[in-house]
Formats: sequence, structure tokens, C-alpha cells
Amino acid sequence: MKIAMLAPPWIEIPPPGYGGIEQVVALLAAELTERGNDVTLFAAPGTRSRAEVLSPLESTHPDEIESAVYEADHVASTFARMEQTQPPFDLLHDHCGFTAFAFADRIDTPVVHTLHGPFTDDTSAFYARHAHKAKAVALSRYQADQAPDALEVVAVIGNPIVVADFPFRDEKDDYLLWIGRLNDDKGPQRAIAAARKAGAPLLLAGPVQPGQREFFEREVEPHVDGESVRYIGEVGEEKGELYAGARALLMPIRWPEPFGLVMTEAMACGTPVIAFPEGSASELVLDGETGFLVEDERAMAEAIGRLDEIEPERCRSSANERFDVAPVAEAYERAYELVASGVRSPIR
Repeated sequence: MKIAMLAPPWIEIPPPGYGGIEQVVALLAAELTERGNDVTLFAAPGTRSRAEVLSPLESTHPDEIESAVYEADHVASTFARMEQTQPPFDLLHDHCGFTAFAFADRIDTPVVHTLHGPFTDDTSAFYARHAHKAKAVALSRYQADQAPDALEVVAVIGNPIVVADFPFRDEKDDYLLWIGRLNDDKGPQRAIAAARKAGAPLLLAGPVQPGQREFFEREVEPHVDGESVRYIGEVGEEKGELYAGARALLMPIRWPEPFGLVMTEAMACGTPVIAFPEGSASELVLDGETGFLVEDERAMAEAIGRLDEIEPERCRSSANERFDVAPVAEAYERAYELVASGVRSPIR
């Protein structure tokens, strides 16, 4: 198929640091091209890809994320370039906020939009109002179930990883791992409580973002002693080795996360995940097989004592079967064909 893929305008692809959507787009564009599709990636300047790259704007905007002027400019310029392209595109795959979805009826190309964020009162109202203009792909069944009735969700497809790029270790070190943005929803303080109840050392990794400094100083920093609890800040290339060496990844979230990429990355390294059953966690973690689903910190501590029941090889094979970029790209190809054909086939 001839596919236009629309990335956000903020940072280049692949992202130089943190950039979840950008990493997803990088992997998907490359794999779809490798599979013989003609992919044009509309993305920020500096983007590198096996796909053809077009950059509608002159510069990146990493410090102005969600600024309407740049997203609107990026989308409108992409639409104009698409209209000038011959032969025309079969489909536009949109990863870019809300602007392209809102104006999807202004171009002749069918649009499929990946839902990268959770549903709120505001976003649910938006998607209900504009539902007739494009089709949607959800990252999890949980997210699909939260969608407004009017929105046509044509597939549930998780975010991809390249499992082979992650190191696998059968023999683990002694520490537990928590990784993410240090805020209340993600629950580093709950991970600390669970690890202490289990008498196991905990390693914390991730950024303290603007507005979260007070939370960090109140809930996390007083417990960091360099032995039972260590904090190493934001991590880059060493992330895979941290996953691979950990006895388990702790995921004590208290928000309906539509997809938890760190869970799939940990499993790719053969590391089980112990998670609260919020949002997509109960779909990603196979209870008793690739980790445990628990209700609170006490149950998480008890699950830490059962980690020898989980086989690292099963964690790795499950990640390969369900989240590797090849099956994810294949699932998107099926969704593209469905949307391009004009057949109405919502999954709910």
C-alpha cells in the first residue's frame, strides 16, 4: 500500500531521548517499508527512516509540545503535500494529536488514527463530535472499551518493540526495578513500600519532570539511602541491561494507562512484571505466567516472594509473540486494508 504516516512535529525520529510516540513511529515506518509498503513519513526536521521522509516545518519544537500553532501548521502542510502527490496515498496513518482527526474530512484519503492517550471528559467529547471523520486504533482492549460509542475502533494493536534489541538474562541480580516518570500516578512511593515489606533492594530510574519536584522530595527522596533504595535518574542506552538484571519490574500504577511500554520492554528481557490491575496492565501481564497482578503494596510484597515461579524464557517468548514489531506491523496492515476498503467493521 501507499501509506502517509503523520508523526508529531515536536522532535525528530528516532527521538534523541524520551519520546514514546516517536519511537513507535520509527519502528512502524521502518517495518512497514521493509514489508514492501510505500511509506512516506511526515515528521520533524532531522528525522531518519527507511521510509521516505518529508518535513513540513523548518525546525523542531521540543519545548513547545502541544502548542496549537505548530501542530496546525504541520498538519495543514502535510495535507497540502498529500494533495499534490501522484499517485495518491491509499491511507493516512495519524499519530499527531487531534488536529488531523478534526480535519480528516477535508482530504479524500482515508484516515486511521492511533489513540495514544487516555480518554478524559474533554477528549471523549472531542472524539464523539468528530467520530464520523476517521477510524481509530486502540492500544488495548481497556482503552477501546473507554471510547465513546460513536467512535469506530477498527482494531486493538499494542505499541511495538524490537524484542531482539533487548538483552535477555536467565540469571537475575538481587534488585527490583521501578522505571518511569516520578509522580503519584506511576507510584514510586508504593514500589518503595512493597520492596521494603519484601526485604528486597529497589532501583528507581526516571525523570523528575517540571511540577513533580515537591512530590519527589516528599515521597521518594527521604527513602533513598543508596542501599535498600537507590535512585539513578533518567536512563538511556543502559535501560536494557537494567531490565535484564532485575528480579522483577514493579508497576504499582494508580491510573488507567492505555498501554505500558515499560512492561513489554521488561518482559522482552526475560523479567517478570508485578503490576496493579489498572488500565491495560491486566492485558499485558499474564498473571502467573509473565508476572503477577496484585491489588496493593502488601500483595505486591507477597508476589515478590513468588518470583521463582515465573520462567524468564516465557516472558521473552510472550513479548516476541505479542509485541514485536513484525506482528504489530502485520496487524496494522490488516487495519489499513479494512479502512481503505471503506468497510465498516468496528471491534465493538
